[in-house]
Amino acid sequence: MRKIALEEHFVTEELAAYGASTAAVAQPDVWAGASRRLLDVAERRLAEMDEAGIDLQVLSLNAPGIQAEPDTRAAVAAATSANDILAGIVANHPDRFAAFAALPLQDGKAAAQELDRAVNELGMKGALVNAHTQGRYLDDPELRVVWEQLEGLDVPLFLHPAGGFDVPHVLSGHPELVGPMWSWGAETATHALRLVFGGVFDEFPGAKLLLGHMGEGLPFAFWRLDSRWDFHDHRGIELALGHPSAYLRRNLWVVTSGACSDAPLVCSLLALGADRILFGTDYPFESMAVASDYLDRAPLSDEDRAKIGHGNAERLLGIAPLVTP
Repeated sequence: MRKIALEEHFVTEELAAYGASTAAVAQPDVWAGASRRLLDVAERRLAEMDEAGIDLQVLSLNAPGIQAEPDTRAAVAAATSANDILAGIVANHPDRFAAFAALPLQDGKAAAQELDRAVNELGMKGALVNAHTQGRYLDDPELRVVWEQLEGLDVPLFLHPAGGFDVPHVLSGHPELVGPMWSWGAETATHALRLVFGGVFDEFPGAKLLLGHMGEGLPFAFWRLDSRWDFHDHRGIELALGHPSAYLRRNLWVVTSGACSDAPLVCSLLALGADRILFGTDYPFESMAVASDYLDRAPLSDEDRAKIGHGNAERLLGIAPLVTP
C-alpha cells in the first residue's frame, strides 16, 4: 500500500535558527540525533523511508519556524528563502517529496502573497504554521487575508505546535509538562478552538485545517464542547452551525503523527470518520518504522487503511494517485 506522510520536518544550515524549537526540552543526545536527521533531506531520510515503506513525505520547516522571527521584513525574506530551498529539495526528488510552505504571518498581506507564490509557482500543497506569531493567533482579523487565500487556492493549513507565548502558572515547577509531551498539544487545540469561536470558519466555510497528533485531543472533546456551549453564556458570540463540533467535523482533518495507538485512532474514526484522517510520522522526533508498522496493523478495514495511508492525502493535497499498469 502506498504511504504518504504529512508531518515530516526538515531544516537546512541556512535555516537552522528557525528549526530548533525542541532543543531546549529534549535530552541532549536525543536532540543531537534528531538534529542530524532534520538536516539530512536525502541520503539517510530516503533510506529510512524505503525501510519503513513510506513512498512520499510532505516536508515542512521544523518549529518554531518563521513565527520566531521578531522582525517583519526579515520574516518575509526568510519565508521566501525557506520556500525556495524547500522547492529545490522537492525538485531533486519529485517522486519522494512534496511540501508545505512557510508563511511570514508577521505581515498578513505578505503571507497571503507568499502562499499564492508557493502554491502557484512552486507547486506546494498548502502551508504549515508553527503555533503563534509573536503572540498573534490565526483568528486575528489582520490574518483574514491569509484565510481568504487558503480558501481560494483550496489548500489546507497545517497548525503545528511550538513554544507558547508564555508559560501558564499551572505548569510552574513542572518543566517536564512544558513542550511536546503536554503543553504544546493543549495550546494547539486551544488555538484551533479560537478559529471556531473567532468566526474564521463562518467567514471562510471552505477553509481546511490540519492538526497532527490525531487532532491534539479535540476529537475526544466533541460532545463536551457542544454540551457546555449549550450551558455557557455566549457573551455575544454566535455560531452559524450551532455547535463547536459542527465546525470541527466540517473544517478539520487530523494526522496520525505521534499517536500510534488504537484509542486515539478509534476516537478519531468515531468523531470524524476515516475520510478525515491522514498518515504522518512526526519524523525525526518519532520513528518512521513504528508509525508505518502501526498503520499496517491498526484495527482498520482495508478500505479505511488505504484512505488514511494515501487516498485522503491525494484528494486533500492534490497529489496524483499512482497509476496501476
